[in-house]
Amino acid sequence: MPRLLLLLLLLPSLAWGLGLRDAGRRHPECSPCQPDRCPAPTPCPAPWISARDECGCCARCLGAEGAGCGGRVGARCGPGLVCASRASETAPEGTGLCVCAQRGAVCGSDGRSYSSICALRLRARLGTRAHHGHLHKVRDGPCEFAPVVLMPPRDIHNVTGTQVFLSCEVKAVPTPVITWKKVKHSPEGTEGLEELPGDHVNIAVQVRGGPSDHETTSWILASRDTGHRTAAVKEWIVLRCENLGKLPVDGCFLYVCF
Repeated sequence: MPRLLLLLLLLPSLAWGLGLRDAGRRHPECSPCQPDRCPAPTPCPAPWISARDECGCCARCLGAEGAGCGGRVGARCGPGLVCASRASETAPEGTGLCVCAQRGAVCGSDGRSYSSICALRLRARLGTRAHHGHLHKVRDGPCEFAPVVLMPPRDIHNVTGTQVFLSCEVKAVPTPVITWKKVKHSPEGTEGLEELPGDHVNIAVQVRGGPSDHETTSWILASRDTGHRTAAVKEWIVLRCENLGKLPVDGCFLYVCF
């Protein structure tokens, strides 16, 4: 019986000691809340993401995507965001930037692409209802759109024996396909298209992705055979870029080659 009584007396003191240590670990510097001593409230960049500070007393803005976070003065990140450390020697230790917990672009119901689901939610809160219902994610990845020519080739007039260099940069989702074709005239007067380079030893075509995502860049280099001394003839090269069967708004582009 004495042993049982001693155990019962020790348990409350042990629990009380653990509780104090846990509380000190959670809020080591918190004092009794005095709202009149809180800093004057400032407008938050995103008014709906505000919360109490670590002591549960004063109002504090939560960091939006891209805002600084961590450390003694950095903000806490808002809903759906995490504080990611920065690989910078000048950044204070323990600080970082608020980034979306779910990485990757998304397509919104408004037909626009957003860098992350967090950016879409931000737009949904700031924007007005342009359609019936709220702005929401349609699918992962950017929205599909027809090719847009970012850097079109220019008209070039060539002389016999010199080279012609054309380049073009196109963006679309999915990534577009660029082909170069030459307009051929038959003896009967009909026209046809010949895909380049074909069997021409004096024509080279190069296609690569980039420089940004969902972009394609293509170059074509053509040289006139120096053995031909016939009268000057205009030859045309057709640039065609498409994805999912969609063409640019301006259609195909024709350029005088040589």
